[in-house]
Amino acid sequence: MKAIILAAGQGTRIRAVHGPRPKCLIRFDRTGRTILDQQIDALFSAGISDIGIVVGYEKEQIIQHAARNHGAHLKRFHFIENPEYAETNNIYSLWGARSWLQGSSFVILNADVVFDERVLPPSLSSGAPITMIVDPAWRDETMKVIIAGNRVVRMSKQIPRQDFSATYIGITAVDAAAHTLLFDRIESLIRRGERSVFFNVAVQELSDEGLHVAYSETDGLPWAEIDDPGDLAYAKLHVFPMLAPLPVAA
Repeated sequence: MKAIILAAGQGTRIRAVHGPRPKCLIRFDRTGRTILDQQIDALFSAGISDIGIVVGYEKEQIIQHAARNHGAHLKRFHFIENPEYAETNNIYSLWGARSWLQGSSFVILNADVVFDERVLPPSLSSGAPITMIVDPAWRDETMKVIIAGNRVVRMSKQIPRQDFSATYIGITAVDAAAHTLLFDRIESLIRRGERSVFFNVAVQELSDEGLHVAYSETDGLPWAEIDDPGDLAYAKLHVFPMLAPLPVAA
């Protein structure tokens, strides 16, 4: 299995407190540990040894950070550039990784999500074509899902509180058998000019056509998606202190 971290975005909403750095380099504390470090540690702990990172905005900062903090494991990383990062959304970043992901099951992570590593394994072993990790609790300004039976049937930031089933945390597992279906749909969207949407639009279309989009839950474990200063304040208070560094497999 592989992982792809979508880290090309500019993060303009957080720049007032974070400065001109990619969101994945938001620090937990004065030790210098970042969201990217936490994601890498969690992936290694889950047994995922091949990690792709899609870069764009301030790409050298990310590449240099990975080399400096994970130099002993640098051969595990594959950097993919989205040169159109300023005009596109994560659908285009994921599209750029299609060849590298060919033939593998993989997990997609938005680069601004910090999470307890224990939320990963259930999604990786679900056996469904696509599995979204969700939290039954409501979170403002995040993507919500509606669940029917054991399937996610709708995903959108516009789902109202009275209709939602859970909050999507920004991590999706994809079985190798669904690679062609997903990327064919992404290609179709891009050819229609939909380069500035979330890749979840493709997942929604596949779900509408009957593809089994499953879900696994966070089970109350801490996580945060950090888009703005309010999200960062929440994470500093409720999430960062709960996430100790993990031992890294050799």
